Amino acid sequence: MMRSLYSGVAGLKAHQTGMDVVGNNIANVNTTGFKSFRATYQDTLYQTSSGAAAPQDNKGGVNPIQVGLGVGNASIDKMFKDGSVQTTSSNTDLCLSGDGLFIVQDGSGVYYTRNGAFKFDGQGNYVNSAGQYVQGWMGVDGEVNTNSAAGKICIPSGKPMAAEATTQAKYDKNLNAAAAMVTKITKSDGTSAGSPAEASAAAPLTLTMSDGTAVTVTSGVYQANYSLPLTTTLTIYDSLGNDYTIPVMMSKNGTTGDKWSVYIESDTGGIGGTKTFYEEDGTTEKIAVTIDKFDVVFNKDGSYKSGSGKMTFSPKGSGEAAEGTVAIDVTGLTQYAGSNTVNGACDGNAAGTLVEVNIDSSGTITGTYSNGINQKEAVVAVAQFNNAGGLTAKGASLFQKSNNSGEPNVKTASDLGCTITASALEMSNVDLANEFSTMIVTQRGYQSNSKVITVSDEMLETLINMKR
Repeated sequence: MMRSLYSGVAGLKAHQTGMDVVGNNIANVNTTGFKSFRATYQDTLYQTSSGAAAPQDNKGGVNPIQVGLGVGNASIDKMFKDGSVQTTSSNTDLCLSGDGLFIVQDGSGVYYTRNGAFKFDGQGNYVNSAGQYVQGWMGVDGEVNTNSAAGKICIPSGKPMAAEATTQAKYDKNLNAAAAMVTKITKSDGTSAGSPAEASAAAPLTLTMSDGTAVTVTSGVYQANYSLPLTTTLTIYDSLGNDYTIPVMMSKNGTTGDKWSVYIESDTGGIGGTKTFYEEDGTTEKIAVTIDKFDVVFNKDGSYKSGSGKMTFSPKGSGEAAEGTVAIDVTGLTQYAGSNTVNGACDGNAAGTLVEVNIDSSGTITGTYSNGINQKEAVVAVAQFNNAGGLTAKGASLFQKSNNSGEPNVKTASDLGCTITASALEMSNVDLANEFSTMIVTQRGYQSNSKVITVSDEMLETLINMKR
């Protein structure tokens, strides 16, 4: 008789714990990044009145006679399924989807969280609402090494970017293999001009082309057995960040049909050499640029074969900018019949200051500077555990490693198959419909166990009244 009382009490305790779990889940239905919990139950000890007996020749087997002594809580599990994505107006908020957690740290230790309500503090540190440092990898000159240990992310507002002189120009895309060649150059009076010849408004030239057409030009330098010059522009920077737009010419060299010449039209009207550029007044020198003509040779299949060159420049006037050398990389060029789509781009930049930051799906923080440069500033770290359910909840949407969680695998979001959504937060994954259903079942279990106690008490009372 007494056993049923204790079984009922055990049921009350177990279901009370289950109700506590449900109440905590519902209380956190709007908590950012909250992961719901689930209570499970198990039967406890059994009192054996008679053990099992094996079958014999003249008698069958007998099952054990046991009476259970109630119920207990088997586990309270964390449910790490993703919550819904809620967009926000802050571009520093992050929503993490997938099997991973953000890492934050302060003087008391390392914590893990799904609450991505982050911001930059007064010193440019990337922190959560409690001021704990968000962990990741900082970039150096736009390069981020994610193989090193993660640390705090610090991107001060108005961060300066130093001016950097141009050291490399790269060309890619196509040069037209079917470009027509100049076969004859004549002056306006019909006499033959030399080669190369420079045209002007006062002294125009007529070019007879290999396709039978004739072109009259009033500017530029032309040479027989070359195609019409294709003008490309390179924007280069000196050591102080001053920018210059330099016209670089490309002409198909018709002697073999498999090469193009790269050059600058010199001050003396030649192909290759030094060209001086002037300020708007037309008399003050701005920069002198030298490119010695070089040839780019192509294979018969139109791919690049050989050729390289360089540009040297000498800034003029005030500022005392240093002279520079620019390597011209043409390995990305091709020569196919069609159109000219050649494109050239240079490194180097003017000085600038950080204007804003943006975060992509891999957690890469990119800074946009006033000089138009976009540069990688940092990458947010993500931790993954073999058993995330084994983490110890510490409150404030934080977890810590435990003896059964395993060690954290710290990588980028993309490395771990996770996705980060900027300007968004992860909502609680509490399912209210499920919680209310669990609440009803738990309530009925609690009521049923209380009835066991009530009925057992009435039976005891009946037993005691037998003496009367």
